[in-house]
Amino acid sequence: MSSNVQTIAYSHTGYFTDIVNCYLQRDPRLDPFYQFTPDWQGLEKAMTERKSFPVDRQLLTEVLNEQYQTCTPINAVQQNIAKLSQEHTFTVTTAHQPNLLTGPLYFIYKCLHTIQLAAALQERFPAQAFVPVYYMGSEDADLEEIGQLSVGGIKMSWTTQQTGAVGRMKVDQALLDIIAQIEGQTGVEKMGKELTELWRNCFTKGKTIASAMLALVHSLMGQYGLVVFNADHPKLKKAFVPILLQELDSQFSHQAVSSSIQQLAQFFKVQAAGREINLFYLLNDRRERIEKEGNEFTVPALQLRFTREQIEQEVLNHPERFSPNVILRGVLQESLLPNIAFIGGGGELAYWLELLPVFRKANRFFPVLLLRNSFLLLTEQQAGKWQQTGFSLEELFLPTDDLVTRLATREATASLDLQKEKENLVVVYKKIEESATAVDTTLSAHVEALQKAAIEKIVALEKKMLRAEKRKHTESAYRIQLIKDQLFPGGSLQERVDNMALWYARWGNSWMQTVLNHSSAITNGFTVLTLKNS
Repeated sequence: MSSNVQTIAYSHTGYFTDIVNCYLQRDPRLDPFYQFTPDWQGLEKAMTERKSFPVDRQLLTEVLNEQYQTCTPINAVQQNIAKLSQEHTFTVTTAHQPNLLTGPLYFIYKCLHTIQLAAALQERFPAQAFVPVYYMGSEDADLEEIGQLSVGGIKMSWTTQQTGAVGRMKVDQALLDIIAQIEGQTGVEKMGKELTELWRNCFTKGKTIASAMLALVHSLMGQYGLVVFNADHPKLKKAFVPILLQELDSQFSHQAVSSSIQQLAQFFKVQAAGREINLFYLLNDRRERIEKEGNEFTVPALQLRFTREQIEQEVLNHPERFSPNVILRGVLQESLLPNIAFIGGGGELAYWLELLPVFRKANRFFPVLLLRNSFLLLTEQQAGKWQQTGFSLEELFLPTDDLVTRLATREATASLDLQKEKENLVVVYKKIEESATAVDTTLSAHVEALQKAAIEKIVALEKKMLRAEKRKHTESAYRIQLIKDQLFPGGSLQERVDNMALWYARWGNSWMQTVLNHSSAITNGFTVLTLKNS
């Protein structure tokens, strides 16, 4: 598959927050909130410091081998799991919930970025080994967010009666019905049948969502050595017991994150405030928050109550029943993986920038933070239609009304800008003021009011002229809006809405290879990628 590519600064897209843009631009106000710079120098320093934070590699490989028993072996993955037992091996990690059939496109981009960074590190530091990891946030219970899907502008929701951690839920008929519904859209495409077979092989009725997602990601990206890691495992949670007890004893994470939030809030909008206790109680089909009442711990939604001694015993006997929320999830991740870099979206980076004090209190390694790669995918036909508008690909990110204004101004046979006339008017009224104040100095304010009213009328005339010119370009404006609606569904970035289904159905796995080829190891800009039929 061939392609055309153009890179645009994130700050020029208008879709990224101040805190993300400032982080990319190395704003000194953010210096206190991260450990290493997001560049090769920072990654090299992270490798050195990571050695002071060992993990249980035997446990890690043991659990991974167990989790992969149900998957068809792929050499690249097996080799990478084996490498994790060696002290010179590091991981680079992205994390995501097990969204319905991979969810929005950016999930794919996060994983491919992780693969690309691991490969680039391997080339740059051949004496070490680097393994790309997708850390599955299988304990997330927000089905309303995770269970949504959009294919070709059609939104679908997984309607199930199951509750609790999504990764522990089972594939049911309602989910299989969604696959059948998507088949109606993708079945006519060249690789549509292959996609449906892939989904049906991975998502078999009764299989847990975590197992199904592992199988799907393994099938899609196992060839690149991507290792899927699900931390919802009793043995892994046992390794996290010291942090669980520390959180229950002192609520250290809330105190730590509150201080960084107060500092960050002076300049930026904060993301995640957390709770007094940043742990959930995970039991069967329920994931409910833990609260402290006096000297006791409660799970109000389950009507459970523990003394200090009882909850400590519960942690020791059943660590798998304790699930970290967003404030402590990264601490669990860094406790289990020999990780040097975390790749996340803008929202993830924003809350990770709050967490450095939490990691220090927990005595855990804080990785290099990298913004995931972003892509806007265009078909050859869409790129051709946009080119006909006369606008650049960077202008594609502007609001439609701004584009139509630019179009009207560009195509107008007469100038729509009366700036010179306004400047001449100021000169005229200056002379009038001089004449008037020579008679009576109090008339100055009256002349100023007349000038202001005259300028306002000219500004109003400019707006009427622009509206009149825009009406001449109604058809062009419609074509612009049509392309914008296709590429920015609901006014959002394509990658935050559209699923991979139609792209895979048209081009199979080759479209992912093309995205991987254009993925940068270190974030350098938003990529607009035009995919062409070979």
